[in-house]
Amino acid sequence: MVTSVQGSGSAGATQPASMTSQAADTQDRFLKLLVTQMKNQDPLNPLDNAQVTSQMAQLSTVSGIDKLNATVQALSDSMGAAQSLQAAAMIGHAALVPGSQISMANGKSDAAVELTQPADKVTVTIMDAKDNTVRTLQLGAKDSGIVGFQWDGLDDSGAAVANGNYKFSVSAELSGKKSLPTTLSYGLVDSVSLTSGGTKLNMAGLGEIGLDAVRQIF
Repeated sequence: MVTSVQGSGSAGATQPASMTSQAADTQDRFLKLLVTQMKNQDPLNPLDNAQVTSQMAQLSTVSGIDKLNATVQALSDSMGAAQSLQAAAMIGHAALVPGSQISMANGKSDAAVELTQPADKVTVTIMDAKDNTVRTLQLGAKDSGIVGFQWDGLDDSGAAVANGNYKFSVSAELSGKKSLPTTLSYGLVDSVSLTSGGTKLNMAGLGEIGLDAVRQIF
């Protein structure tokens, strides 16, 4: 389900209206001040035309900035609504996001790693809940980008492990220099939430994930 979609739209509609009201109040105060200033000017030393023109130009600039802010806010609200609709279409689909969890089910498990540069050697270490090493996988040389891998559900001794959630880490090596690539986990999108921090995906076993963190959708 998608939560608070209507609430988000109402907030977006109210904010530009509030900005318009503030801009109108600013103009009204300025004009009242200018009229008062002209009424009480010294007849022997009247206001300079250039000075009045400068003040009017300043008002025009402030008004233009207010209108620009209102336009940008409206565009931001529109983009947020479009993003929410796109996120809603992901419900029920699997997504690949940053994470260190790998789930084992009936001898099959998948995860991935994101390499920022090619590697001569990529090593995956799978651990149980107590951080004990269960299995070490050698993926060999890989190009940069997202590299998926499978775990056959066996530990280093060849025995089958129990179904459940495990953790994994990855190390990469290029010309003798080691690095720690980003680990990626698969998860099912259960629902979508609209928060002050943007659109969030609620993913089974992975929690709340930002839409911008999604690497792949299946």
